[in-house]
Amino acid sequence: MACTTINMTKLRQDLERDEGRVDEIYIDSLGHKTFGIGHLVTEVDNEYIYPVGTEVDSARVSECFDDDISEAEMECAALYAGSWWEFSGELKSILVNMMFNLGRTRLSKFRKMNAAIARQDWNEAGKEGRDSLWYKQVGNRAERLMTRMENLGD
Repeated sequence: MACTTINMTKLRQDLERDEGRVDEIYIDSLGHKTFGIGHLVTEVDNEYIYPVGTEVDSARVSECFDDDISEAEMECAALYAGSWWEFSGELKSILVNMMFNLGRTRLSKFRKMNAAIARQDWNEAGKEGRDSLWYKQVGNRAERLMTRMENLGD
C-alpha cells in the first residue's frame, strides 16, 4: 500500500473546532498555562514568563499550531511504527487528532483500540475508543472520531 497523506486543511479545521482558539494565555482544565489552539506553554516558549491574560499574536498562535501538529504526527509515526506509513489518510487524521489531545503516553494506553487498528477491525477500534475515560471527558469530539473510525471500512 502506498504512503497516504492527511488532508491537512480538514485536520486543522477539526483541531481548531475541537480545541478552540484563545489568543491569550489561559489556564486549561488540567491547570496548565495554554494559549492558541491547545498549545501547552512550556519553559522553551517565550510566553512561559508571561502571566495569564497576556495576549498572544495571531502569527505566533499559527506557528505553534503548525509545530504542535507536526509533533503529533511524529509521535504517531513513532507509536505506530512501520504501520503508520500504510495507514489511510483518514485513519492518520483521526489518530493525529487523538495524539494532539492525549499525547503519546496516554494514547499508547489504548491497547485494545490499537490492537483492533492493527487488525483493521474498525468497529472494534471504535468500540474500544468509546470504552475510555477520554471518551467520557471529551464527549462530542471523541464520538465524532470514533464514528469516523468505524466508517473506515465503508
